[in-house]
Amino acid sequence: MAQTFESHRGHLLAVGYRLTGSVTDAEDAVQESWLRLVTVEQDQIRDLRGWLTTVVGRICLDRLRSAAIRRESYVGQWLPEPVVAPLSSSYEPDPLQVVVADEDNRLAALVVLDTLTPAQRVAFVLHDAFSVPFDEIADILGVTIETARKLASRARKAVSATPPAVPREEHAAAVERFLAAMASGDMAAVIAALHPDARTTGDANGTTSTAINIVTGAVKIARFFMGLAEKFGRDPLLSYTPVMVNGELGMYQPGTAGDAAHPPIPSRVMGFTVRDGLVAATYDMANPEKLSGVRL
Repeated sequence: MAQTFESHRGHLLAVGYRLTGSVTDAEDAVQESWLRLVTVEQDQIRDLRGWLTTVVGRICLDRLRSAAIRRESYVGQWLPEPVVAPLSSSYEPDPLQVVVADEDNRLAALVVLDTLTPAQRVAFVLHDAFSVPFDEIADILGVTIETARKLASRARKAVSATPPAVPREEHAAAVERFLAAMASGDMAAVIAALHPDARTTGDANGTTSTAINIVTGAVKIARFFMGLAEKFGRDPLLSYTPVMVNGELGMYQPGTAGDAAHPPIPSRVMGFTVRDGLVAATYDMANPEKLSGVRL
């Protein structure tokens, strides 16, 4: 049974992560599905993969509802937990790294999913991404089949606004240009590397300096990042490691102790979205509770 369950682990992690946007919740849901499996008579399960998918869906629905309550007292913006991996590796990849190879798990896509209600997210993800029938989804949600269909339809319309993925080379070139401009300290170069309609979202839950509100526009974003560089020191702030963040080039700041002139910098991850060859969104993730997906 254990071997058979392990053969489904990658699929179940994908279900859990796309449903919750949380590495911790996804891994916990998979583990809990195993604990439930060993208490069930095996002859009662006709389709193990489908049964496990439904169980993970139920668990994640509870996690989503709990997260909605936590957000009410959360300081600042809420972002998904990133999955961070080295640029290249010779070892067998972590199962989560395989999950985020799917462009549907890019940060930009997960950010849009976070705007849905728990019921909408479960209906849409389980049906459109994992082909779970609507009668099973309706049973999970405790609604009629027609209601489940309507929930998925509303979610589908919202998700259609997700920025399209760009080729990896185009994404990397835009990010490298932005980081080089930051390193130069040239405000005009930073502005030029940003899309005019760019947005910056920070997630720290009050633990460190980041954008409490979403910052919009290239000029405001450039001023924001230059202000961080002045506060923390340009060299320490830019002592980052290039990494893959949800399958796209990003950066990991392991943290610094600070000095007499600058406060310490906690660990943080930054991801990016690119449009028209320019950085169109930056995601500054500095809440230590959301960095369990850093696998370096």
